[in-house]
Amino acid sequence: MTDKPVVVITGANRGIGLELARHYAGAGSDVIGVCREASADLKAVAARVVEGVDVTRDAGIEAMTAALATQRIDLLINNAGLLQDEQLGSIDFDSIRQQMEINAYAPLRVAQALLANIPAGGKIANITSRMGSIADNDSGGRYGYRASKAALNAFAKSLAIDLKPNGIAVAVLHPGFVKTRMVNFGGLISPEESARGLAARIAELNLDNTGSFWHQNGELLPW
Repeated sequence: MTDKPVVVITGANRGIGLELARHYAGAGSDVIGVCREASADLKAVAARVVEGVDVTRDAGIEAMTAALATQRIDLLINNAGLLQDEQLGSIDFDSIRQQMEINAYAPLRVAQALLANIPAGGKIANITSRMGSIADNDSGGRYGYRASKAALNAFAKSLAIDLKPNGIAVAVLHPGFVKTRMVNFGGLISPEESARGLAARIAELNLDNTGSFWHQNGELLPW
């Protein structure tokens, strides 16, 4: 069993997840990447990769739980996500269901499955979006993405309350508009900048501010 901090990241094979893996590995943590298909980049930085895991399926959660059965987890980052678009008048409800499964239900599944691995003092960080803020919605559209991220925010807030007596702090974090494949690399900041900001917010997370909804730049976001 390592004495280094252990960080588990879902969806760690590319994008923000991969940059978070690089950041924490570079800071001296043992990173465990959980993903459906590992990348060479992830294998180069992670202490361990658990692949073949579909976090939307019972079998995937069971395989992940079995692979991490005796593993202490100091920080769990629920990062796996999906962005799709829907137009009013021709909404694809299967698309909305898929985003709910990946963006909202999967982080809750993962957190519940790995609770026994997280000691007092541990943290759970859920990568959400400010598009999940109802108060901040001034442009409409993106029905599935907005709803799934709003649901994730609600789940995370309840987790924060329920896990505070266990000494586990929980946050929901907006990574910024990041240049990743998810947005066809049309973002405003690099994955590296986003990862640095997210890590800074996670470092600030504690039992006094558990349940917070933060932008990676430190701004508190409205629900």
